[in-house]
Amino acid sequence: MKAYQFAKFGAGLAGLALAERPEPEPSPHQVLIRVHARSLNFRDLRILAGLYPIPGKLGVTALSDGAGEVVATGDGVTRVAVGDRVAASYFPQWRDGRFAMQLAYEQFGCTRDGMLAPFVVVDETAVVRIPSHLSWEEAATLPCAGVTAWAALAGPRPVMPGETVLTIGTGGVALFALQFARMFGARVIALTSTDEKAEHLRKLGADDVVNYRAVPQWEQRVRELTDGGGVEHVIDTGGLDTLPRSIAATREEGVVTVVAALGPGQLDPRVFANPVMVRRVYVGSRAHFEAMNRAISAHQSKPVIDRVFGFGETRQAFEHFEARRHIGKVVIAGD
Repeated sequence: MKAYQFAKFGAGLAGLALAERPEPEPSPHQVLIRVHARSLNFRDLRILAGLYPIPGKLGVTALSDGAGEVVATGDGVTRVAVGDRVAASYFPQWRDGRFAMQLAYEQFGCTRDGMLAPFVVVDETAVVRIPSHLSWEEAATLPCAGVTAWAALAGPRPVMPGETVLTIGTGGVALFALQFARMFGARVIALTSTDEKAEHLRKLGADDVVNYRAVPQWEQRVRELTDGGGVEHVIDTGGLDTLPRSIAATREEGVVTVVAALGPGQLDPRVFANPVMVRRVYVGSRAHFEAMNRAISAHQSKPVIDRVFGFGETRQAFEHFEARRHIGKVVIAGD
């Protein structure tokens, strides 16, 4: 089979090579998945650039996110059966409970073969059944961005009906957070950079949208929209660049969940004068994934997809994603 694997780090897309690989076979307690679709995340670009906190391994097949069908099982498999529609958890060893950093050292599309191939072998304990109403392309968007947004809003201080959630941008995590916040009965204020994207956010259910290019001190506008009180939750996908303003936009004892710890320099300690909880989230566990899928099924919710590329258009998909003009998830389908 042909697979896109890491040939070099620090060289951008030139480090992604199409190679011939033997079709994998499941060992005991493993399943073989035929991958029908997979989606891109910012971490995939960071791994290629050699900037991801967990160094990728040369020769590993790329991408953490994919959805497909179980086509074979090893001895002793009981959690799923041939024909099941499934995806794999981002961290295959994190099943439930609290996160520990040692769990991060095993990741699909980083330290073990990922989804950018026709077939992948997965431990049965990492497999999650996908909602039946979703297409392969839609389900392929869930493991990283979807679970991250869910874990950010569902705990340890879960969003409550009537509270206000602030989202930043139109990437996968931000749009999942918007959808889930509305599902939980919360009000959503969304930040974006263009009027065109603002219209998309309103159609998806954002109650208010602020163009942060037109309003650079957007935390003041967010305060105005909340009668001076501030929001209860921020899903901060900007990282250190946006964190000071996110904190300033949050009411006392609210929660700022940092999805991406990116940005130059150090934070001025004065930004922490506002008594809020700042939480760093690392995607989520298999239990988070399963809980999210139950909610998605109950509400018949569907992820937002910007564009679907074919397997042979993988480089174009990466280029489109890297340009950051997308609204929602970028997907690669087929083999």
